[in-house]
Amino acid sequence: MSSKGKKRVVLPTRPEPPSVEQILKDIRSTQPSDPMFVLIAESSKDLPAPRKKEESEVKSERLYQQSHSYVEMNQRLQTACSLLKEKCEELKQAGATLEQNIVEIKEKAL
Repeated sequence: MSSKGKKRVVLPTRPEPPSVEQILKDIRSTQPSDPMFVLIAESSKDLPAPRKKEESEVKSERLYQQSHSYVEMNQRLQTACSLLKEKCEELKQAGATLEQNIVEIKEKAL
């Protein structure tokens, strides 16, 4: 049988998503034995215990200092790159001038 002979199934329209109030009501009415809560509790057992506040602050400060250092170094590299491009152009111009002077001297010598 060809595909043209088959009837196309019309799916029902998608329902509207629940409102915030409906979601909150649903969460509040769930039981602690709800599979989702059981899964969350089981998966949290596999996670490392939360660290002390001081440890997380030290880590945050270290990450901030690394990021700050990276940004400063990136800015210095961009400045150096711009300076190198300028110097490169100056050298190209000096080389062209030198080539022109060499040609003029050769012409005068002949």
